[in-house]
Amino acid sequence: MSLAKATSERERRDLVTREVMEESRLIRFVAGPDGQVVPDLARRLPGRGLWVAADRASVETAAKKGLFARAAKAPLKAAPDLPDTLDKLLKKRCLEQLGLARREGVLISGFEKSAAAIRGGRAVWLIEASDGSADGRGKLLGLARHQVPPPGICGAFSAEELGLALGLENVIHAVLLAGGRADRWTEEVQRLAGFRALRPGSWDQATPSGGAGAGAESGSGEALDGRGSGS
Repeated sequence: MSLAKATSERERRDLVTREVMEESRLIRFVAGPDGQVVPDLARRLPGRGLWVAADRASVETAAKKGLFARAAKAPLKAAPDLPDTLDKLLKKRCLEQLGLARREGVLISGFEKSAAAIRGGRAVWLIEASDGSADGRGKLLGLARHQVPPPGICGAFSAEELGLALGLENVIHAVLLAGGRADRWTEEVQRLAGFRALRPGSWDQATPSGGAGAGAESGSGEALDGRGSGS
């Protein structure tokens, strides 16, 4: 059994609901030297772990009701912006995972390459820029609906954020392929989903109802070597 899998199967008790659940569904916190609650997303900081379900409402409840201090039996304080801090930290971790996936050759970008991966049933996640064109996105989402099993869909990052993470320009479409990196990404992005929508609500109004066709979006072929325009 891999270390990542073993970690995801450990169980801890949520401070808010008292429910026992897998670590992958929780966020670990520790007491900082200044009496502040410190997020430990990598689960490596020393000290007793304080575990809360990975969603904004649970973290807010734990902070407002003093559950961190109660569990630690110490006068801990949680910063008012703790949920927003977690959102930013989790987003950063997800983007870092995508950068690693690209370097490992298990993330491909560009409309045509993404479409081919989906048609071949190789996509674990379809990652679309939140500010990308509805036309190309609609076509890939249409293809994704026909893959068995369908890939996860993520639209939580802008084209600029994806480009910076991947070392490319104007990244609109990307596909994460199966493997250990995809497992790690899935765990990270599912925690992020507790703090922000992975799929913008505007997509439901803007995405064409068709979209299962194979036509390429004009100017959407950003490539791994960074030469594509990726509109």
